[in-house]
Amino acid sequence: MPLYEHVFLARQDLSAQQVEDLTKQFTDVIGGLGGKVTKNEYWGLKSLSYRINKNRKAHMTLLNVDAPAAAVTEIERQERLSEDVLRYLTIRVEELEEGPSAMMRKSDRDRDDRGDRGDRGGRFGDRERSFGDRDRDRDRGERRPRRDDDAAAASTGSEE
Repeated sequence: MPLYEHVFLARQDLSAQQVEDLTKQFTDVIGGLGGKVTKNEYWGLKSLSYRINKNRKAHMTLLNVDAPAAAVTEIERQERLSEDVLRYLTIRVEELEEGPSAMMRKSDRDRDDRGDRGDRGGRFGDRERSFGDRDRDRDRGERRPRRDDDAAAASTGSEE
């Protein structure tokens, strides 16, 4: 039988349990038509790049399917009829991927990176001096008087 990777996006206002029920419904349809779902991954509630039907987020689920084409067309038909499914994508593959998918590996990697951030440097708290990049006492000498002050003093002195 042909092998497929099937991803669908469900509305953001559904609960995780409702998405799981929806996935179970599609799995039962595939099983009833002579196929089987070899892997089921719930990717969670993710932000979308653009709004789809006024939704900014969606529950994402991956199904690895080993089923005849008729079973895949039937679940796609049911997803078109369902108001809970925003989008779906089915791709025929030569072999199904073993282990966690790229999305799950990415989330594991992100989770590991957050724990150990190390010395970030370049922040305000790590500076020895309070403000600026130079030591104000050593960098300049006394300030010379402004020309405006000299001109103002000369003009007031000449009027007397």
